[in-house]
Amino acid sequence: MRIRFRLDGQSVEVDVKHTETLLRVLKDRLGVGSVHFGCGEGSCGACIVLIDGRPRYSCLTLAGYVDGKEVSTVAALARDGELTEIQKAFVENNAAQCGYCTPGMILIVRALLEKNPSPSDEELFDALAGNLCRCTGYVPIINAIRSVIKR
Repeated sequence: MRIRFRLDGQSVEVDVKHTETLLRVLKDRLGVGSVHFGCGEGSCGACIVLIDGRPRYSCLTLAGYVDGKEVSTVAALARDGELTEIQKAFVENNAAQCGYCTPGMILIVRALLEKNPSPSDEELFDALAGNLCRCTGYVPIINAIRSVIKR
């Protein structure tokens, strides 16, 4: 089946199988490097993208689901080479060690802060619960997010 959607602001048309995941289409067909395969079960968050502004596991989302929708990856955030406040905060707070979880983390934070610019710690931890980081111990990530909230 042929689907049409917007990927990082650009119109895309691609033929997909009914059983094909969005992750496979993004990585294998469209060459998106910022979406990572982690667990394939929706447990780690390495594959998170925003679909119409909401975080979704691309490994669990059938490609046909995004027909007519807007899909955003972390690659679309920086404008003219200028990082967003969230991206800058991750750099400043050393919140990206290996970087594998970072795109998903940044997208989750962006969606959370657009919905609620001053989340409580509980709301912050709930939002991050679906994205695992094996390097930072989460402290630098939380510090980065808190620095964005303070700004």
